[in-house]
Amino acid sequence: MSLSTRARPICMSPRGMTETAFLFLKGLLLGLSIAAPVGPIGLLCIRRSLEAGFWPGVAGGFGTAVADAVYAAIAAFGLTAVSSLLLQAQGALSIVGGAALVWLGWVAMTGKPPEKAADAPMTRSLWPTFASTFFLTMANPATILTFAAIFAGLGLAAVDTAAGAAVLVTGVFLGSLGWWAILSGAVTLLRQRISDTVVLWINRASGAALAGFGAALLVGLI
Repeated sequence: MSLSTRARPICMSPRGMTETAFLFLKGLLLGLSIAAPVGPIGLLCIRRSLEAGFWPGVAGGFGTAVADAVYAAIAAFGLTAVSSLLLQAQGALSIVGGAALVWLGWVAMTGKPPEKAADAPMTRSLWPTFASTFFLTMANPATILTFAAIFAGLGLAAVDTAAGAAVLVTGVFLGSLGWWAILSGAVTLLRQRISDTVVLWINRASGAALAGFGAALLVGLI
């Protein structure tokens, strides 16, 4: 997609929004819709919120939101060289990502139930949590194709200015981050109302699901 920095007249949507506000709203809703389905990253966010509280859960979500924004930017700005490079490396990234999910699942299934978030002071840096979730999300370069398909389906491929693409990507980032903040907050509140036994079974179930996601990713490469 060719991008131009020339000035464009302010257009209004059917509801009276400026074109910029309408693009931002579309990006926001797109970010929410991409983040909301429960998958391995969602399970990791739930586990981290159960284990350490709100901010570690949000830190993991922040990593995912940044990765979503990176992929959205590649699709929105038409960076075909970057997308081709990432897609060529998809096999290697999938091996590492699948193995990491299997390991995380095993740890979750065999670990002890965490302390309640209110009783567990945050003693570790949030950066490793951010980095690990960012990598796991980036380990699926096919997400670029998902964004490209959604952009085309929603008519967003017609965005032909750098400013418009930037607004759209910002909306995707904030929509994704907003979802993870909501999820982490809900899980943190729930943790104070459930027993350690329930948390133990949640850990085992989420661990089995994580290991299953990782195994499926690895088997799909055969």
